[in-house]
Parts: sequence; structure tokens; C-alpha cells
Amino acid sequence: MENKEQLRGKNILLYVSGSISCYKACALISLLKKRGHAVTVIASENALRFVGRASFEGLSHTRLRTSMFDDEELIPHIALAQNWADVIIAYPASADCINRLAAGRCDDLFGAVCLANNFARPLLIAPAMNSMMFAHPAVRQSLEILSGWGATILECGEGRMACGSTGEGRLMEPEDALTAIEATLTPEDR
Repeated sequence: MENKEQLRGKNILLYVSGSISCYKACALISLLKKRGHAVTVIASENALRFVGRASFEGLSHTRLRTSMFDDEELIPHIALAQNWADVIIAYPASADCINRLAAGRCDDLFGAVCLANNFARPLLIAPAMNSMMFAHPAVRQSLEILSGWGATILECGEGRMACGSTGEGRLMEPEDALTAIEATLTPEDR
């Protein structure tokens, strides 16, 4: 097994979409920071209805990104995707996030980051939604499209959901997401 110290200091771009499971993104940020990684968070407006800006900024020690137009950088999607991130992860990735990415939508910062990245850096997608939504043909097809393009689709958990139903679609645990992120780093990154 490789020495984990070799993985320290990587740049992780974390996108948080609107989901009740957003609170797990806070735990993932903490784990990443403890491992020595730099974390920049992009959050959707809906994500900020679940977890506040101060939580993301306090845990990551960086300013939260929400728009292409609230940034000091002239073209933040290019800078983040092509010059900064070693790994990009959507955690949690809602059905809307997944379907928008598969459609090539780039009318928000994260969509533009993903197109500007064009799979040059690893893109991980961690789905989180109600089991009926997760089973919907549109979501299944979008996940297949993203996987075919080069994204890594992380496994969902199974169990009781916030809505009260039980099934597949639970967001993977932060410890498992950390393992998945670090597994994507190439020998050159280590």
C-alpha cells in the first residue's frame, strides 16, 4: 500500500447541489482538509437552502463560489477547471445536476467548469436522491452518458431516505467519497 503522505496537497473542487444530504459535504470537506488537501466549494442556490455559506467557507478556508459573475477572476470556470483542480467531484449530485451535465448545460458555474475541464481532470459524480428518482430513465440515461464520456459514477447507498422511503439513492458516506477521490489521483499527481 502506498504511503498516504504522498497524496497531501491536492486541489479538490467540490460541487454541492441541492439535496437534504448536503450536510455530508461538510463532513467531506473536513476529511479532505485533515488529509492536507485544498478545497474550493461551488454551491448551487438550492444547496445554500440546506447548508449556509459560512459553513462551507469556514470548513474549506476559502470563499464559496456560486456564480461565474461573483468572482474576482475574469473567467473562473477556466481557471478552476484547467489551472487549479486536480479532482472535481459533485457531492451530492442531485437528479437536476446529473441531467444538466449530461445535456451539456453550462449556464451556471459548475456546468461551465465541467465543459472547460472536458475530462482532463477526474470528474466524480456522487448521486443522491429518492429511489424512484434514481430509477427514472432520464437519470439512468444521464448517468450512462456521463460515464461514457469519462466521468466516474460513485455508488449510492441503500436505506432509509429523508423522505421516509427506503431504497437505493442515498449519498455515499464522506469516508467512502474521500477514498474515491484519492483513488483517482494518478501516479504523477501523487
